[in-house]
Parts: sequence; structure tokens; C-alpha cells
Amino acid sequence: MRLDGPGSDNFEDRTGQSGPMLGGMGGGLIGMFLPMILSRFGIVGILILALGYCALTSLGGGLGGGGGGSPSGKSTLDPATGTFMRQVLGSTEQVWGQIFQQAGATYKPTTLVAYSNSGQSGCGAAQSAMGPFYCPTDQRIYIDPVFFNELSRRFQAPGDFAQAYVIAHEVGHHIQNLEGTLDQAQSAQARMSQAEGNQVQVAIELQADCYAGVWANRSGGIEAGDIEEGMRAAEAIGDDTLQQQTQGRVVPESFTHGSSAQRMEALRRGLSTGDPAQCRYTR
Repeated sequence: MRLDGPGSDNFEDRTGQSGPMLGGMGGGLIGMFLPMILSRFGIVGILILALGYCALTSLGGGLGGGGGGSPSGKSTLDPATGTFMRQVLGSTEQVWGQIFQQAGATYKPTTLVAYSNSGQSGCGAAQSAMGPFYCPTDQRIYIDPVFFNELSRRFQAPGDFAQAYVIAHEVGHHIQNLEGTLDQAQSAQARMSQAEGNQVQVAIELQADCYAGVWANRSGGIEAGDIEEGMRAAEAIGDDTLQQQTQGRVVPESFTHGSSAQRMEALRRGLSTGDPAQCRYTR
């Protein structure tokens, strides 16, 4: 993917800083993270279903890679990775700024926080095992950059566009927050059964995938092979694919982010049209 310029200033490097540990916090931790169930990239939601709460309570479990806070507090972020994350975020700001302007509104950017192993968000403690997530309370995106290695090696979805898709998906949740869609979905879930609530969550995640495609279409940075990278990533994080890998069977009623086919279709729709109106929130 071709991205130019220094990127966004709405970026915080918290890698190397010590953060709160999650172990031993028990059931209270689950309640703390319930408001964020709608806003994770996708992989951890499936691991939680398959493995109980281990992904949230085991340091380094779930998606967690290596790493950990540096005692010195010095940044552990690879400069090239940091630049790339800034550039992707800056590109999303340009694209969504134009889209909002055309609609007669003003886009309020999100802030992207890079952290290592564990940290703190406006929605409570953050841990790399959770995977990338968007916190609507402080309107920030949290990513442990180690996740990009996991995406490439563990989930066989390498490439800079796959990484950009992760960030753009979380920005998609920010758009939903600005539009009021997250509040609408969470209010609906409060009145539903678990299975019905899962359907709402799937719709939210697929819209965020589609919004990621809209950004990519309008970014001007697509190069040969990028779309294939995105499709591989979307396929790798489908609920059916992950459930088959982690528990040996597929349980459609427990889907929280959509099947591989659904995620690929949503991303492709945004990529092919570049039109956010084609990313309707439906369930």
C-alpha cells in the first residue's frame, strides 16, 4: 500500500510503559469490557466463545504475542511500524473528513494508541490478548503492534494492506460512534436474547468492515496485491473459520463478527463502491 506524508498527529505511543495487569480481577473484569464487545476487530471475540474468559484473564493468552512493558519506560515501537500506523490514520482522517464535509458535517478524528502487553483505556484495562479495539468512552483505538505479527504468522494474513485494514476497521467503529449507531446497537442488545444480540453485533462488525473498504477505495494508495491481502485477512478472521480452528466445530448462533464469506463480502463492497451509503447497518 502506498501512503505518503508524516501521518496523523492523533497518535500516542505508550509502548514500553507499564500498565495494569488483568489477572485475578475475576468476573468484575467481564462487566468492565461488556461495553466494548461491539468494537473489537474480531479474533478475540471468537476465542472468548471457544475458551471462556481465558483470553481476557491470561496475560499473553488469546492473541497475545510476546512483549511486555519495558522497565525503563522507553518506547518499544518499531519506527517503521509507528510511521505506518500514523500514515494509515492520517489517510482515514482525510477520507472521512471529506465524506463528512460533503454531508455538511465535521469529522472529529479518533486517536490511535499503540501500547505493549497491557495498558489503560477509557473502557478499563487493555491487554494485547484482547486484540485491537475501539473504546467509545474516550473515542480512542488501542492496538498492541505485536498483533500485526500474529496476523501475519498465526493467521497467515501478511501484508501492509492487511495491517491497514485492521486500523481502518477500528476507525469504522469510530464512525459508527459518531453516527450514533453504536449506542443504537447497544440499546437494542439490552432488550434481546444472547443469540439476537449476537446478530446485532455481527451487523456492526460487517458495517465496520465495509467502512474500511470505503476508506481503501478513496485513499488513493491501493497497489497490486493489496485487495488480495485484505481478502485473506477478512477470511482468516471469520467466525466460522476461527471456530473451526479453535473448537473443531462451527456454531452460527454464536457468531459475533460474521462468517469469512460475510466479512469478505462487506470489505469488498466498500472497496468496489467507495460509497458509505452501501454500508448500511442491517440485521
